[in-house]
Amino acid sequence: MSRRRKISATLQQQVRQRALFLCEYCHASEQWQYVRFTVDHVVPLALGGDQSLDNLALACFHCNRRKADSLVALDPHSLEQTPLFSPRQHRWSDHFAWSADGLRILGLTATGRATVAALALNRERIIGIRAADQIAGRHPPPQDPIQPDAP
Repeated sequence: MSRRRKISATLQQQVRQRALFLCEYCHASEQWQYVRFTVDHVVPLALGGDQSLDNLALACFHCNRRKADSLVALDPHSLEQTPLFSPRQHRWSDHFAWSADGLRILGLTATGRATVAALALNRERIIGIRAADQIAGRHPPPQDPIQPDAP
């Protein structure tokens, strides 16, 4: 018997508001996307997660699909299995920063690097969207850290 139930509209709205309407993985803004974002089970139902607010995260379709039922991925630097970023356990700015031009997400930790690689957070299409959003003055999110240019 499936544990999946429809997530109520009220709970989905709580998830959206807590996330400030940003994908909790790539920090794309739902406001400027054509497709409404999904609600991700941080710990997948298949791995024992539940449908409580503490286990849900706002995710764009691409991040949710790439994450799927994964909790770990390969850190491209150490080549070791590493926990993926968990919006409920980690703070985004501890694991990621924007490149100096604001277009690429930099993984600052093993978890950050593994998540950038596994979720393809710097795929060509999203970089183009970020560039357009940057021109419109709506990217990157103002609370996000930006890595200064290397000297």
